[in-house]
Amino acid sequence: MSAASDPLLADLDDEQRVAAEALLGPVCILAGAGTGKTRAITHRIAYGVASGTYDPARVMALTFTSRAAAELRERLRLLGAGGVPVRTFHAAALAQLNHFWPLVVGGSAPRVLEYKGRLLGAAAESIRLRVDQPTLRDVAAEIEWRKVGLLTPAAYEARLAARGTPGTLEADQFHDLVAAYERIKDERRQLDFEDVLLATSGMVEAEASVAMQVHESYRHFVVDEYQDVSPAQQHLLDLWLGDRSELCVVGDASQTIYSFAGATPEYLLGFERRFADATVVRLERNYRSIEPIVEAANRLMRGRTGALQLRAASAEKLGEEPVVTSYADELAEARGVATAIRNRIDAGAAPEQIAVLMRVNSQSAMLEHALDEVGVASRIRGNVRFFDQPEVRQAVQALRAAALTIANEPLFKSVSDVLRSLGWTAQAPDGPGAVRGRWESLNALARLVDDAQPGTTFRAFADDLRARAEAQHEPTVQAVTLATLHSAKGLEWDEVHIVGLTEGMLPIAYAKGLDAIDEERRLFYVGVTRARRRLSLSWARLGGQQRAVREESRFLRELGTRTPDAPRARVGDPTTPAGRS
Repeated sequence: MSAASDPLLADLDDEQRVAAEALLGPVCILAGAGTGKTRAITHRIAYGVASGTYDPARVMALTFTSRAAAELRERLRLLGAGGVPVRTFHAAALAQLNHFWPLVVGGSAPRVLEYKGRLLGAAAESIRLRVDQPTLRDVAAEIEWRKVGLLTPAAYEARLAARGTPGTLEADQFHDLVAAYERIKDERRQLDFEDVLLATSGMVEAEASVAMQVHESYRHFVVDEYQDVSPAQQHLLDLWLGDRSELCVVGDASQTIYSFAGATPEYLLGFERRFADATVVRLERNYRSIEPIVEAANRLMRGRTGALQLRAASAEKLGEEPVVTSYADELAEARGVATAIRNRIDAGAAPEQIAVLMRVNSQSAMLEHALDEVGVASRIRGNVRFFDQPEVRQAVQALRAAALTIANEPLFKSVSDVLRSLGWTAQAPDGPGAVRGRWESLNALARLVDDAQPGTTFRAFADDLRARAEAQHEPTVQAVTLATLHSAKGLEWDEVHIVGLTEGMLPIAYAKGLDAIDEERRLFYVGVTRARRRLSLSWARLGGQQRAVREESRFLRELGTRTPDAPRARVGDPTTPAGRS
């Protein structure tokens, strides 16, 4: 079969197709928000496997989160390339570390710390240093940043001199605490999350036999979200590649929002300088958002380094312009947004297709309460993962146990009988709150029956549920999503409300200097590009416990979007008619 007629390429647009057909050599896919980059790279991998160019076992697809890895893995399976390994950088490194450690060092590999806080507390106690929990968290972040950035001692000292040490710690106290942390960690034969990358790199770099086995095992590498790679991850990737150039990267410099964790877009932006013969493909046709939202996103990033010029794939020009609303204070803003969402749901909008995005988690409490007031169920993304909720764990266990003994009856009857025994009902309970939240979770499991293939047995359904839980492949919950802008990355909704758009919140008050402000801009860009059809932006003139006067975000002024009169909140708090500051 010719490439021109291959079904794996048939549904790709011209640019995606170029990317999918570029199977060999260095390839850089610059993919803007909503342009189908996951589609492009999964079809590329599947086409490489189907054409015989790739041995699936010798391809390594890398990404940054378990959720993204699970999505890539599932898409490849559906395309007939389920044998391709898909891992996060850390999972791939840990697998190699566990494999090679007994051969190179002897014995089992050290245990990996899940959380630095407890060990840092023990370290502080060992040197008789009193440190509060917030400071310990900041020390942990400093340790992580130093390691993933591969900073030399001199470079790190310069950073400390410029930024200062965490909390109220003096420089000597900070250094003593870090040294005690590393000492206790070594004594207990433990590694932290960042050590996994460093130890694996050291092993590949120092042991020729290890490098040879790695190079033999993996020939082709694909890296998703390449703008998020850190120096430590890039160093390990270079070691995995050796002197080869079979590397495909995909990313968008405008979506670099993890600089605080060591991410840098420099490797993406410098790809052509490193590989003079690289194939570079630009994906700029946005399939997600209507044209007014795409135009707003372009205005926000115009002239920024690496920014792509998105164009809406849809010819629909009659969609609603993004709307900016100002409110008297934060309570009025929360109630105004909640009332608008209530009205949208009453008009037929699906609650699971609506999101409220914010800069920091602390903004969610007032919004959650306001949505409760108008009878709208909500869920906070990033709070507790779906399959980690106690009622969901209990339900999954009960379904798996029942599937061992129940057979030869309709799937929905089997599943609903088990869920009813746990308190689920066919009709939702009245009102919001914890009872409604529990019902929404159980109902999401019940609705998975509708997605099952005809003829699916109860046992197969329970096995699939277990696989979903392990991959954190969450079902859809019929509730409005509350999420920070960071946790919204990679997601999309029909309708998005971004709240709290004031100076001091976005950009955040501690964002100092041009680089930090640019990061805040990119964070806002990520939020804007999550919306498919409706985008609402809002801010409050008074905020905080001191009810300080606030100014609208500089990013709003740049957008120049239409500002109608703000609606009245449901409970009667008047809002201030919006105006331009």
